[in-house]
Amino acid sequence: MRSIRIFLLSRRRLLARSLTLALLGLLATLSTACSDKNATQAVVPEVYFAEVVQRSVPIYMEIVGQTQGSQDVDIRARVEGFLDTINFVEGAYVHTGDLLYQIDPKPLQAALAQAKANLATSQARLDQATVTVNRMKPLAAQQAVSLQELDNAMATQNAAIAQVDAARAATDKAELDLGYTRITSPIDGIVGITEVKAGNLVGSGESTLLTTVSKVDPIIFRGGISEADYLKLARSKESRMASHAGAPIGAELILADGSIFPQPGSLEAIERAVDPTTGTLSVQIAFPNPERLLRPGQYGRVRFASEIRNDALLVLQRAVQELQDRFNVFVVDADNKVSLRTVKVGPRVGDLWVIDEGLHPGERVVVEGLQRLRDGMTVAAAPVAAPATTPADPAATDKVEY
Repeated sequence: MRSIRIFLLSRRRLLARSLTLALLGLLATLSTACSDKNATQAVVPEVYFAEVVQRSVPIYMEIVGQTQGSQDVDIRARVEGFLDTINFVEGAYVHTGDLLYQIDPKPLQAALAQAKANLATSQARLDQATVTVNRMKPLAAQQAVSLQELDNAMATQNAAIAQVDAARAATDKAELDLGYTRITSPIDGIVGITEVKAGNLVGSGESTLLTTVSKVDPIIFRGGISEADYLKLARSKESRMASHAGAPIGAELILADGSIFPQPGSLEAIERAVDPTTGTLSVQIAFPNPERLLRPGQYGRVRFASEIRNDALLVLQRAVQELQDRFNVFVVDADNKVSLRTVKVGPRVGDLWVIDEGLHPGERVVVEGLQRLRDGMTVAAAPVAAPATTPADPAATDKVEY
């Protein structure tokens, strides 16, 4: 009997403990479910959107190239001789007619004196032959001398005339050669570093290069553009001419340190043919350079408006996601639900991106909070501040990429 009581008591205790554990487990499960439900209801992604805007924007093209003088003149020795003096400061600005080099003139002065003496001798012979002919003509008419003698005298006179002409030409050449000993600047510009020093023999068998003078105001910028960019540029020029707006295409120069050259330039010329080795055409742009800040050979980037995109649709660049050559954006509808949409993008203008297809003016595009979004999700949407960059301002516009 005692054993039965002990057994029943143990069973009651075991049953009570099991019920307690079951109740505790049920309470924990209910608490966890409520917490998950509350957490699920509380997690609503916050995103910021910007509306698709529509406006006309200039599309800028950027090319890399190098400057060169509007005139780059090689200064060469045109006569042979020893270099006496160098009469300029290397790298300085020189004017037309400034003396740059002086070649020893003494040998050429002697050659000029000899040529003048030969000319005087030939002139004397011509005078003598002319006198002889003038005397023999009346005698030949009276048959006092033979016609053969008169013909010989006239032939001698003609030979003397030819000798005078040759001597005069030699004299002129000697004067020119003597003048070439003074080497002056043919243009206003910056003179380079001299290639020879005083005492060197120059012009021996060839026209020795002495230095180079470059006209730098205006200065020329040369760069290459692809065939596709050329077509855009050519169509832009044709449209401007058709609209009777024949103003030259303006350009700005970005220097190697990132600063913008203060003087605006203008597109002057495009090469007549495509370079078959590179598939590009050379473009020439002129920039005023009154302060002579730019020198030939400097590298830089030139940016100019190649076209005007009318009524373009624009979104912030950070709103566009690229994945395997596909461009996507998240659009927020009136019920704050997001939908993933594939778009076709155009050029980039500042911090904006031109959208060619896939969006409409006024639609709301997510620009912040993209990482947690899924198609069809409900979000808490708020507008983002308007961009500070003005697409029409070339100074605030980044490179346009096609």
